[in-house]
Amino acid sequence: MRRMSDRTPGGKPEETPHGKLDRGAGEIPHSGPETEPDGRAADRPAQRSVTGSAGEPGAAVPGAAQSPPVTGRAALLSGLWPPRVSRAQLIVALLLFVLGLGLAIQVRAAGEDGALRGARPEDLVRILSDLDERTSRLDAEKSRLEEQRTELETSSDQAEEARRQTRERERQLGVLAGTVGAVGPGIEIRISDPFGAVGADMLLDAVQELRAAGAEAMQINGVRIVASTSFVDTGSAVSIDGKRVDAPFRIAAIGRAQDLEPALSIPGGVVQSLEKEQATVSIERPEEVTVDALRSPERPDYAQSSS
Repeated sequence: MRRMSDRTPGGKPEETPHGKLDRGAGEIPHSGPETEPDGRAADRPAQRSVTGSAGEPGAAVPGAAQSPPVTGRAALLSGLWPPRVSRAQLIVALLLFVLGLGLAIQVRAAGEDGALRGARPEDLVRILSDLDERTSRLDAEKSRLEEQRTELETSSDQAEEARRQTRERERQLGVLAGTVGAVGPGIEIRISDPFGAVGADMLLDAVQELRAAGAEAMQINGVRIVASTSFVDTGSAVSIDGKRVDAPFRIAAIGRAQDLEPALSIPGGVVQSLEKEQATVSIERPEEVTVDALRSPERPDYAQSSS
């Protein structure tokens, strides 16, 4: 019996519902699922194709290890460590350090002068006047000492002149040492302390301000103030040279009143410090101030006169 050719007339492959069939080439393309002889689909693992080239996102290269993604923190740490410092960076760091040091010194100096910078013009004028008065007082003392030297050099009776000046000097030293009483112009200060906030340090500040302004004799509540006077806090009171002194504190100072009062009232001075502690300060200028509290003369143990 004669077989029908697999090819169509003209030699072209026969087209079937599943693809082209070329008997002559011996290839049978198949795009559908494979089936068993009984018509069931064969259970075979499906083959998946991987698209994309190597190196592109989503591309899978068999046998190649996947590197972890680089985060922003890891990139920052890798840029900071290990440090890579150049010569230019060192010079810039040194210049910044010098600039910062200069700014710190300037800010500190400005802070120290802040009290005067914020003072009113009239307060500055008063401070300047006080400084001028102190300078004038020192010049007068210098002139007096020069006159005494001249008198000693030109006096016909130098021995008598020397004795006179010695007695005068002894009187002055007795006033300073507190062994003799004194009267003269000055001021009287009364400090009321209802809350017990005024301590030994504040009284000492007041004494130092008065002494710097030219006070020659002082006493506080009947206790004579001299160069060796001590101030100690003892509970709610103050001990001056071992004697208990309670508020209100009354300070009598002999000197030029025009110099003593402004020295206490300057901005940031004694009066403002006491008022911050809720203390009340009153200052008076009587015609005559009496300092009659005395100290017993103390004989030195080791020092002796050289004359």
